Amino acid sequence: MYIVVTGAAGFIGANLVKALNMRGETGIIAVDNLTRADKIANLVDCEIADYFDKDEFVSRLADGDFDDDIAAVLHQGACSDTMETDGRYMMRNNHRYSVALLDWCQNNDVPFLYASSAAVYGGGGVFREERAFEAPLNVYGYSKSLLDQQVRRILPERTAQIAGFRYFNVYGPREQHKGRMASVVWNFRNQYASDGCVRLFEGSGGYAAGDQRRDFVSVEDVVKVNLDFLDHPERNGIFNLGSGKAATFNAVAAATINACRAGAGEARRSVAELVAAGTITYVPFPPALAGKYQSFTEADLTRLRASGYRDPMIEVDEGVARYVEWLISRERPSA
Repeated sequence: MYIVVTGAAGFIGANLVKALNMRGETGIIAVDNLTRADKIANLVDCEIADYFDKDEFVSRLADGDFDDDIAAVLHQGACSDTMETDGRYMMRNNHRYSVALLDWCQNNDVPFLYASSAAVYGGGGVFREERAFEAPLNVYGYSKSLLDQQVRRILPERTAQIAGFRYFNVYGPREQHKGRMASVVWNFRNQYASDGCVRLFEGSGGYAAGDQRRDFVSVEDVVKVNLDFLDHPERNGIFNLGSGKAATFNAVAAATINACRAGAGEARRSVAELVAAGTITYVPFPPALAGKYQSFTEADLTRLRASGYRDPMIEVDEGVARYVEWLISRERPSA
């Protein structure tokens, strides 16, 4: 029996594959679209049983090639570009693909754990897993919202586990291929390494410069939650997956810079000191993001905790420090 990980060469997918390997699982079918071949770097240190292109995998599923061979599907594959304007592509790649996998899993009694997104909440200020609080600002968020609605309709009559996770702002190893869509931690670290400063947006949405705040969650926690649910097939539903605590962009920038400074043996500095030194600077808010930007997010973890998941989430300072050290370690010459 195999565990299928879609989006396996992507950020969260590759971390899931590696974590499954650490458990001794190597019977993994990796599914992805490698039009961007550089993503394969995420899988070179992982053990898998086979790789399939996304389109081939869906076709072979429909043909019955994997009947009775799949133990679970961890569906992470999607276009995650919130600036994507091709709605037809987004709906085909995110929504129809996901529904096809969900239907197959239900027809074959296979657990289906999938990636949703905090983007479904849009610009609202309440982050509970209820339809009343969902108002996506872009077609990416809408594609995720539609799948969640489909899941709600079939949950009462499900034949196997269905668990959706609304990821908030995930950061951590194996995201380098995402470029501008990688986490702010990755981008801040690169800005600091190349320019000696980090650039944040000026005030927007009623928030002061750099004071916009998001729920930043380590990919380590995202992986732990997914695998914990995999171990508990009785858990079903849609769940927020964040740290549960909003942090300002100023704070995340300072955590990133201070992690870099620690690696160089330099003392920590406060946000005020970094701003005064020009190490944190502010740039105009992009007009293209007007009306499409979440100035505040914070996961309500009540439902996740009620499901039985009890482990504490990694604090931003600790998670950012770990991640920056990982990035630095990858750049050190091997002995």
